Amino acid sequence: MAEDAGGLGLTPTPDTGERLTQVRVWDEATRPTGPAPPPGTVYSRRGRFIGAHLIEVHDHLRDELARVRDLVRQVREGAIDAGGARSAINEMTMRQNDWALGAYCAYYCRFVTGHHMLEDEAVFPHLRAVEAGLGPVVDRLAGEHKIIHQVLNDVDQALVDHLRNPTDFTGLQQAVDVLTDALLSHLAYEEAQLVEPLARHGFYDGQL
Repeated sequence: MAEDAGGLGLTPTPDTGERLTQVRVWDEATRPTGPAPPPGTVYSRRGRFIGAHLIEVHDHLRDELARVRDLVRQVREGAIDAGGARSAINEMTMRQNDWALGAYCAYYCRFVTGHHMLEDEAVFPHLRAVEAGLGPVVDRLAGEHKIIHQVLNDVDQALVDHLRNPTDFTGLQQAVDVLTDALLSHLAYEEAQLVEPLARHGFYDGQL
């Protein structure tokens, strides 16, 4: 990761602004920003590791999202059939209980939900306690988590509908595109606001 002007040595993933749909599940212009770090802030090695860890976890979510999208594309375009999709998922060490696409998307949705629950129940209360100025940011992020949870439910419903009509990908593609827009936007915003505070304060009290 590139060094930044503040000496943190971590660069949050930028939002490219690219969107796949006209659907907007929130107004990005109303997102609050947190306070700047105190002048002369020095970051410990462990603090830098903690800030980097958030980016790493988000990168995993981005990679998994790309895999979901690519699997949808391959099945839609006939590049692989259901058997080929199962083989691809098995190579990812994902356990199959049903048709590959549905099972993998369900796994991914559970992973995202678990990540957000950890932040809501542990990380966010800690950051709010140690730096009151982060309160509006934490509130906004928690609110976006709830919206993403609903978007994930929409993907799940689209999968159910698609299984009933396997030749129609319209609803499923739209649901995955909305998830892509929302999740990538959210992850970029969260990194921009929390990587630096996490490097100063850690994930929980007394960690640094």
